[in-house]
Amino acid sequence: MSTNANVRVRRVYDDPAADDGRRVLVDRLWPRGVSKDRAKLDLWCKDIAPSADLRTWYGHDPERYDEFARRYRAELSAPERRDALAQLRGFAADGPLTLLTGSKAVEISDAAVLRQLLTEA
Repeated sequence: MSTNANVRVRRVYDDPAADDGRRVLVDRLWPRGVSKDRAKLDLWCKDIAPSADLRTWYGHDPERYDEFARRYRAELSAPERRDALAQLRGFAADGPLTLLTGSKAVEISDAAVLRQLLTEA
């Protein structure tokens, strides 16, 4: 199976699915109202999340998504984030990987940017 098919993005509020594989929360903040038991995480990867300044600037404004994605990709070149990204690449190579976010709009979330990065050739 290709890495592209192995990486998906879901809301952490959704019930876990049997085919989720590894479940990794990629938000810096813990989602409200979700217990750690209910989240069924394999990893909470805070180091890969966008900086607080970038997250605040973006505010999940769809008109800012492209610029957010560009700035976030730049942030991912920092050493601690590079290591976390390499870990996620390893997970994706081993089998299904589900990137979890608390965002209501997963298609314009940091997890969506990560999925794109992880599935690029």
